[in-house]
Amino acid sequence: MATTSICFWLTGRVLLMLAVGLLVGWFADQVFLGLFLALALYTLWSHRQLYRLLGWLNRAGDQELEPPQSSGAWGEIFDSIYRIQNRHSRAKKRLANVIERIQESTAALNDGIIMVDACGGLEWWNRAAGELLDLHMPDDQGLPLTNLVRNPKLAQYMDDSTDREPIKIDSPVHEGRQLQIAITVYGQGSQLLLVRDVSRLHQLEIMRTDFVANVSHELRTPLTVICGYLETLGDAVKMSDDMPPAFNRALSRMQEQADRMQRLIEDLLLLSRLEATEPERCCQTVALKPLLAGIVTDATALSGEKQHQIRLDCQDDSAVLGEPMELRSAFSNLVYNAVRYTPAGGEILVKWWQDSRGGYLMVQDNGVGIDPVHIPRLTERFYRVDKSRSQMTGGTGLGLAIVKHVLLRHDGCITISSHPSSGSRFICHFPLGRIVPG
Repeated sequence: MATTSICFWLTGRVLLMLAVGLLVGWFADQVFLGLFLALALYTLWSHRQLYRLLGWLNRAGDQELEPPQSSGAWGEIFDSIYRIQNRHSRAKKRLANVIERIQESTAALNDGIIMVDACGGLEWWNRAAGELLDLHMPDDQGLPLTNLVRNPKLAQYMDDSTDREPIKIDSPVHEGRQLQIAITVYGQGSQLLLVRDVSRLHQLEIMRTDFVANVSHELRTPLTVICGYLETLGDAVKMSDDMPPAFNRALSRMQEQADRMQRLIEDLLLLSRLEATEPERCCQTVALKPLLAGIVTDATALSGEKQHQIRLDCQDDSAVLGEPMELRSAFSNLVYNAVRYTPAGGEILVKWWQDSRGGYLMVQDNGVGIDPVHIPRLTERFYRVDKSRSQMTGGTGLGLAIVKHVLLRHDGCITISSHPSSGSRFICHFPLGRIVPG
């Protein structure tokens, strides 16, 4: 029955009751009494129907019951509520089936999935998460995850809503195993944690690092011997007047390649040390002005006949907390790259500044620039934008990888912006906790 029909039906029912009351009262010579009795009877009947409705709704909350039999508008109300209940019941069953299927599918995953509410309490987790983090259903439900997995790195990661990069922690259950945890925020501050066992990848990474370090170390001694003999031969050639030009060119080429191999090995050993060791806990106060001034001086010497215009902009009292040699290696790699890839007479700016978010070191040039498609991979080891260009400049392909690892060890990061023929800009960002007040 439509809403308009119900309204007409109610109006008609009230008018009919009033007409009957008026007729009875007129015959009894008590018109107002008849009207009052008619309205009272109709009110009592409606009250009874309302009482039946409330009783049915209370009982139907626990089980599905047929609605009470009634007529007119009240019957339509009962039937409408019953239809709504049926639709709600069917939707609830469909939702329950979907949730059950999701839980069954996630239970089959090897990766752990954990749902945490806005207060940090555990809501739900799959079988793999329970095995990886030793969680027990339902005893641990509602408890804070950081109370069950006591790891400062995890607690800081869950509190920091801005850092969404996955972290690695030691397994609280199995000694020697590594877990990777990634967090996604959803809803009103709730968190979804993905827990993955990366022990195999961690072991392979250690093996790779050890292999590179060992091979580089073993190559250093024979290469040093080769370089020594090449230098001796070079001195002998300079003192001799009867050596053919082809021999001189070959010897010069061998010396260049040997020097390049030595730089490559030094960079590999430095990168292996940065990856394999933990950062120093006791950081030193590193004055930036003399450090950058020395790098600029060396860069000017490297520029030589190209006569680059290298400018330094840094306050005398600027300083950060860190390891001086690592910072020098990172900063010098950026400045030397600018010298190598900037045409003769180009301009290079080395600038340091601070704001409320931390400190920034910028190295900017007006050189050949880089296509933006290469920027996401520039900090990968041995990644080459142009192999021929790198061979001409003598680069090892490890400079920016070293920069990235040094910044990570100092809680920093690097941003790169560049376009072909428009130069490049490299900005190192250090958090406020690394800045020494002036």
